[in-house]
Amino acid sequence: MAVVHHAGACVALCLLAASGGVHAQDSGERPVTAELGGRIHWDFAQFDNDSRGIANPDDTEVRRLWLDVSGKFYGWGYKIEGDFAGLQDDFTGDSVEAKDVYVTRDFKAGKLTIGQFKQYFTLDDRISSNYGAFMERSMFASSVAPLYRLGAAWITAGEDYTVGGSVYSLESIDVWQVKGRAFGARGTWAPRHDDGDTLHLGLSLARESYDHPGRDGANGLRIAPRPAGHLSDNSRASLVNFNRGLDTDVDKYSLEFGFARGPWYLQSEVSGANFDDGSQRGEIRSAYGLIGWFITGETTPYDSKSGRFGRVKPTRGSGAWQLAARYDTIRGKQHLNGAADFNDVSMEQVSVGVNWHLRSNLRFMLDWIESRNRDRLADVTLDRTRAVTGRFQYDF
Repeated sequence: MAVVHHAGACVALCLLAASGGVHAQDSGERPVTAELGGRIHWDFAQFDNDSRGIANPDDTEVRRLWLDVSGKFYGWGYKIEGDFAGLQDDFTGDSVEAKDVYVTRDFKAGKLTIGQFKQYFTLDDRISSNYGAFMERSMFASSVAPLYRLGAAWITAGEDYTVGGSVYSLESIDVWQVKGRAFGARGTWAPRHDDGDTLHLGLSLARESYDHPGRDGANGLRIAPRPAGHLSDNSRASLVNFNRGLDTDVDKYSLEFGFARGPWYLQSEVSGANFDDGSQRGEIRSAYGLIGWFITGETTPYDSKSGRFGRVKPTRGSGAWQLAARYDTIRGKQHLNGAADFNDVSMEQVSVGVNWHLRSNLRFMLDWIESRNRDRLADVTLDRTRAVTGRFQYDF
């Protein structure tokens, strides 16, 4: 009952803050400050499944219910953030998932971050889920990017570039069964980053070493994206699967491109990952291209200090309207050393979306998705799914 009580209190705080009832930020030069923030994403999905495989059921979910406290503590910055969306299913302590939990320190040469945080990897994953043109990130970013991990990072930012790197564990606060260590780096360059005219180029790299995946309680290393949205679990297919208990090294990379001029926005990445456990090898290759257009004339802003695109601010009381389209493809192969491939699966997705930014922090989204999975060795289609997905989104 205590968990239920605390969860109710957190939701109440969220609602009070949204209505202006909570002001938890100290101002001035005080050594200790605190500010409450959060987001809620409520999603739905309706599917048109074909006869292959198990059908995806129509469904709704509270995708994200995040609450955070951030501020300063005697020269250090801090953030503590949790996702309470799991409480819709049960009221156990395991239902609250830790997100950003870190401290930071600013130096003249850059910023140090220690704790759990999202790693510096891929433009698509670095853009906040509050700001992306689609409800879902690319299949590579959502299934291969390292996401929230425990570690330490350093980032240096100039007028038109960023250089960042981190060393991190493959564990997180909630998923401690995954053992291993890794390091990663990301560099960005934006020779143009004026309002309404931005060109972004970037490179992300990571090296991860997994300890005996699939043995001694460690999770297997399986990459299986959801091609038709977060609720399309039954359309997943394994691109690679390393679960034989052998230490596995993974090298990841992504080449980034972003462009914004006036109401137009372009984003694309070419990405890959190579897997090796000494007995088997696997590879993933992926690419996507996205184009967006603000009917109402707004432009997509860019943050040159973090190397990513940010929050859109409507210029009129009726809000901002955006149309977007994306093509996304990913392919995975796996083989024993010296032998032919025993797995070769590809997934592709076409998405069209419309976004209504009623306020800068209040958005309604509607996406149409068509996805297809193919077994390249057997030359057969494994699954073809169409979906209409939508979201109500608010953050503060």
